[in-house]
Amino acid sequence: MLDTVGGLPVHPLVVHAVVVLLPLAVLGSIAVAVRPTWRARYAGLNALVAVVGTALCPVATSSGETLEHRVGDPGAHAELGDQLLWFALPMALLAVALWWTQRRRTVRGTGVLAVLTVVAAVAAGLQVYRVGDSGAQAVWADQMTASPAQSGDGD
Repeated sequence: MLDTVGGLPVHPLVVHAVVVLLPLAVLGSIAVAVRPTWRARYAGLNALVAVVGTALCPVATSSGETLEHRVGDPGAHAELGDQLLWFALPMALLAVALWWTQRRRTVRGTGVLAVLTVVAAVAAGLQVYRVGDSGAQAVWADQMTASPAQSGDGD
């Protein structure tokens, strides 16, 4: 696994792609699930975004493990990050299934598929939030609680 790109750790670079793509897929999945008229226009794009965001999860996890060897244990963030793929994958598969049923003009079972897609998207969105929050806490908690004089930012 690449450790750095241009002197920067790979992990924050990949994570920013995941943090953008998965929430977009969450919103898109919910939108195409609840608005059948949008499904024809946006389900394919949403499925692509969901699949790419999901595919980047293992890259983020692997690069995070590499970064962990450099900077230390990020606590709960690592465990939550390892779990993200298992939340993103059902959402991506259901997004693809919604696109496929729309493309094939299959109506039977679409309502159940739409409900499952919304549930999977909400679960994935919550897990993205949990991973992101724990990562931010791991990186920034010490800096945000230090006084300006302690952190060297004082005048």
